[in-house]
Amino acid sequence: MNFKRIIAALGLLALSGSSIQAQKNNKDVKVIGQMKNVMWKGELFGNIHLDTIANRKNLYGFGPVEYLAGEILIIDGKSYKSTVTSDAAMKVEETYDIKAPFFAYANISDWSEQSLPETVQNLEQLETYLDSITKDSPRPFMFKLKGTVEQATVHIVNLPEGSKVSSPDEAHQGQVNYKLQNEKADIIGFFSTKHKAIFTHHDTFLHMHLITKDRRQLGHLDEVTFKPGTVKLYLPK
Repeated sequence: MNFKRIIAALGLLALSGSSIQAQKNNKDVKVIGQMKNVMWKGELFGNIHLDTIANRKNLYGFGPVEYLAGEILIIDGKSYKSTVTSDAAMKVEETYDIKAPFFAYANISDWSEQSLPETVQNLEQLETYLDSITKDSPRPFMFKLKGTVEQATVHIVNLPEGSKVSSPDEAHQGQVNYKLQNEKADIIGFFSTKHKAIFTHHDTFLHMHLITKDRRQLGHLDEVTFKPGTVKLYLPK
């Protein structure tokens, strides 16, 4: 083999290696902004415009709308925003024209599917279960759940326009909670033991958003009871 062919072969190997590395890192979670800066410093402005995310194939992500004016969920490349219309109703629209003060997202093309054990029926049990089965997996990671929730409480942040924030209590002014019963739903979640006050609250490793199958209800998941035997758990491969 002559010198030019050797260089060409090495170049192909390098490109192949880069491609493999890119595929390997494709599921890595990107975290923009920090929850604590919003809650304690009042940095409510958008740190990311979702329209700037170029690769939307197999994209998943979530966070609040800037100035805490709603909730966002990207699921399988489609972006949804929910806003409060009343204490009993909300508006859900599909759009990428949104900004968020803190946000997490990842492109995940391959998932490992399993049935959620029937012993896992609430958020505390889910956190313990995920922690136990992913000890040797890269963290943080995103996951998804698909199935029926017997009961759930979701909220939408709804800060009055012009409000100043210097504590979590102030950040949740105007928040509206919604109760769900016997709804088929998709849930996108984030798990990390090292992102407390950055992308999870100080007392949990989880941050989750739920959207109903009919795409009419979307919010930050606060409480849930899973219907045993109906829920599938998906973890990145």
